[in-house]
Amino acid sequence: MNTDYFSAIVPIIEKLRSTQGPAIAKAGAMLGEVMAGGRLVHLFGSGHSVIPVLDVFPRYGSFAGFHPLMDPRLMWSNVLGPGGVRELLWLERREGYARIILESQPVAAGDAMVVYSHGGMNAVPVEMAQECRGRGLKVVAVTCLANRPKLAENADLVIDNCVPPEDSLVSIDGWPHKVSAGSTAAAIVISMALVAEVAGELSRRGLKPGVFVSPNVAGVAPDHNLRVFEEYDRALRKKQ
Repeated sequence: MNTDYFSAIVPIIEKLRSTQGPAIAKAGAMLGEVMAGGRLVHLFGSGHSVIPVLDVFPRYGSFAGFHPLMDPRLMWSNVLGPGGVRELLWLERREGYARIILESQPVAAGDAMVVYSHGGMNAVPVEMAQECRGRGLKVVAVTCLANRPKLAENADLVIDNCVPPEDSLVSIDGWPHKVSAGSTAAAIVISMALVAEVAGELSRRGLKPGVFVSPNVAGVAPDHNLRVFEEYDRALRKKQ
């Protein structure tokens, strides 16, 4: 077994804890305050950066109050052809598209937005941060600061994913380029840490939202997760 990826990713995760812990804690407190006030914490990414958005909610161990903001045109259902990666790459570099996305989303002043982008330079994530700040939202950017990203310049708080700019981590003998990306693993670690921080902030305020729980957990009522989705639905309806 080639263990080079483990040797590369474990120090990155440790670096996240040692250098980004304060930023994660500060972001968690800010997002928790927003959620405690009955507002939504939106999450956005395009391309591979949609993966942490998908993983925050709905996800076992998470709770209503997080709103994954997803545009299927900024994901992919194909590699080539309709819904393919080349179309996605073209669209996420187009100026003005973020504003169109927000026209049909329950995003308003007092909410918060978490924007994921390793490169931090494509038009859609950068303009998503700009648009949201302009509308009175608090913005958290999860990005690679070594890329000197424009996204970071448009956020209230930045969490560095601590991954090298090229993203890939493993050298293969005779190959000109590295393989095995690290930014997704780092973004998931940051996201789960944020979920825990927000939960802690809500608990300190005496709040207890319903947690989306795996049905494999003993003693969970059959309708427990239905009630979680009802709570999520109420949170969205309050914004419409």
